[in-house]
Amino acid sequence: MVDYIVGILREYPAVALFLTVGAGFFLGKLRYKSFTLGSVTAVLLVGVLVGQLRIPMSGPLKTVFFMMFLFAVGYSVGPQFFKSLKGSGLKQALFAVLMSGCCFAVTLAISYIMAYSSGEATGLFSGSQTCSAVLGLGSEAISKLPLPEVVKQRELNMIPLCYAVTYIFGTFGTVVILGTFGPRLLGGLDKVKHAAKILEKQMNDTAWENDPANITALRPVTYRAYRVENDFFRPGKPVHEIEAYLANAGVPVFVDRVRSRGKIYNALPHRVVNIGDVIVLCGRREFIVNDGGLIGPEVADAKLLNYPVKRVPVLVSKEEVIGMRLSQLFEMKYMHAVNIRNIRRDGKDVNPVDDPVLMKGDVVTLVGSQTALNNASSHIGHMDTPTVASDLMFVGLAIFVGGVFGAMTWMIGSIPLSFGTSGGSLIAGLVFGWLRSKRPTYGHIPDSAIWLMNNLGLNVFVAIIGIEAGPTFVDGIKAVGPMIFVAGMVATTLPVLFGLWLGKRVFKFNPAITLGCCAGARTSTASLGAVQNALGSTVPAIGYTVTYAVSNLMLVVWGVALVTILT
Repeated sequence: MVDYIVGILREYPAVALFLTVGAGFFLGKLRYKSFTLGSVTAVLLVGVLVGQLRIPMSGPLKTVFFMMFLFAVGYSVGPQFFKSLKGSGLKQALFAVLMSGCCFAVTLAISYIMAYSSGEATGLFSGSQTCSAVLGLGSEAISKLPLPEVVKQRELNMIPLCYAVTYIFGTFGTVVILGTFGPRLLGGLDKVKHAAKILEKQMNDTAWENDPANITALRPVTYRAYRVENDFFRPGKPVHEIEAYLANAGVPVFVDRVRSRGKIYNALPHRVVNIGDVIVLCGRREFIVNDGGLIGPEVADAKLLNYPVKRVPVLVSKEEVIGMRLSQLFEMKYMHAVNIRNIRRDGKDVNPVDDPVLMKGDVVTLVGSQTALNNASSHIGHMDTPTVASDLMFVGLAIFVGGVFGAMTWMIGSIPLSFGTSGGSLIAGLVFGWLRSKRPTYGHIPDSAIWLMNNLGLNVFVAIIGIEAGPTFVDGIKAVGPMIFVAGMVATTLPVLFGLWLGKRVFKFNPAITLGCCAGARTSTASLGAVQNALGSTVPAIGYTVTYAVSNLMLVVWGVALVTILT
């Protein structure tokens, strides 16, 4: 029976992949007191175990999911990332230089102590620091050394073996240290979570609304029903006179619906309202609460109030409204029966009560009937109707552009510099996520879709890493001995601890940013996912991007330097 199941897994690797992801998520949810592995760590462990069955995996599959994950990360934090460049971007770049230098220094020291050859040291460095680019450059550097062919070939053979042994802990150790112990070393998980929430609030003071379990107690635009009893309505008055009467009394609201003699009507301008009718007033809450009995008592008429209204964001782009005060906008005929729920400018709320001047790029959220909103939005700018569908044209072309950019190579002296297709996807996510925040009329991706791209993309990638690395890990241990694994543990752990100290004591980053910077300087995307899962926040990604780009270059430079020094 076991052989039969193993045969199925080998013949259909996709089944093994889903087994790894599902079992990893199950294991990651298990908790002992306050300790939990987390999904990323657990999926990696299960992947290594499943990998012992020697299941062939498709190379492009790993890349596809990795690119999808990185694009989702970039898309989520794009606006905040470009804002952070103005303040802490340079400090993050310096952080990456110092931490990558520590990675080099620790590996060099271990290599001298253990008397490792250039091939062993190169494999140790690339695996323990999870920098696969060093494999190719290190091999190329060794192949050009003036050594006997037999010695040269031995060194070249040692590189992948040492890499396979040390890469497992290079990934797993970084994930565990940063995702599980990192927050505790920075003051405790609760403290770091709180610091992340504070930073989220500073960058986007409505970030908590992204949680579908939350609703806001504040309803800026409200619809309320009143029974008409005021003497003003003797004899009956048309709707347009009622609205003028209320506006003159300091209550600029609209009559939206009327119940008269048991029947319900839309509040057309010339419809007459009489004593005893029930009307629905709609408008900003601060105005409606000041009606002061101008109509009559409020009533709970569920049937009258049970009708759909739309709420849509509109990008201000029409010249006729740019520079206009909000009070002037409301005087326009096309704004009849349309209310403004809120105004967003550069990611921040602008209070409509302050009568702000409308600027190009503002996003105003309109509330009203579909017909009224269509008319108003055509005069204000572009309507971005909420939808559960993702703009897959945007996603596909953005990742394509990022992948092409990342595949390009620039030479710095004799050192090739390339972001890789994965790094290009991250950059594409940052840029296109920022563009979406500036022009929210295209590129819509619902939060639930971002969550799926983020979590499924990362964990499938990690699962394939584990499945592929499982057999080579055991073979490598047999070939080079267990001490190389211990050396890899030290070479991985010390730089991470140094990075945590550096971010906390020297650069004084927000703890969540420190964790992101450490993940980026280690070029360990899996650890970024673990940190985000632990904190329940995407804030660490803001510290990841700059350090990832800088460290990718610096680790290659240090890898070449290591070969040169040891030779």
